[in-house]
Amino acid sequence: MKIAILLYPACSLQEITTLTSILCLSFGQSLDYLASEKKVYTSEEGLQVIPDFTFAEVQNVKYDCIILPGTLEPFVSLYDSRLISFLERVDTKRTMVAAISSSPMFLGKAGLLRSRYYTGGLYMELVEYFSFLEKENFLHQPVVKDKNVITAIGFAYVEFSQTVLDTLGLELPSNFFLRKNFYSPEELTYHLEASDYQKILQKISQYERCTQE
Repeated sequence: MKIAILLYPACSLQEITTLTSILCLSFGQSLDYLASEKKVYTSEEGLQVIPDFTFAEVQNVKYDCIILPGTLEPFVSLYDSRLISFLERVDTKRTMVAAISSSPMFLGKAGLLRSRYYTGGLYMELVEYFSFLEKENFLHQPVVKDKNVITAIGFAYVEFSQTVLDTLGLELPSNFFLRKNFYSPEELTYHLEASDYQKILQKISQYERCTQE
């Protein structure tokens, strides 16, 4: 499976890291990070990230899933022709597109929301202002899935993650996202399998030898 994460100025990594962590750690997926330029991008959290490829470098690559985080500076990207052109080339019949928070605006400008139901962390004044955002199709729901396009409001990052995983056919235990108010000591006690413990001991031994040399 080929999955891309889009980066742009002031992008919100927090909105997608639940999803990207599960994709990598639970399902062993490798992710391509894409952006308009090969440079350092500072996220809204102040983290500095560098994309693997520019949009120009992957214009012939077919992705199964493209994920868009939100951003505190949506207009910078909304008027970035490189980002919008990349999205315009996406065939949603074969590629799933998932956008959260402010990023559904980018899908709208690229024509990917035409005649589709959608949501997002969008002010209704902007939905009315931009003709590419069809107000009659905006649903006041945390997450909306219309065929191969998933959109969500920023606070619903867990529901967003679950919807994307379900659509990709990646199954998690039914209680994976559930959290309780109370945990017994037994539930919070962790043990290694014997074979895993031996592997860890070997790694520790390697580090200890290096520090003694």
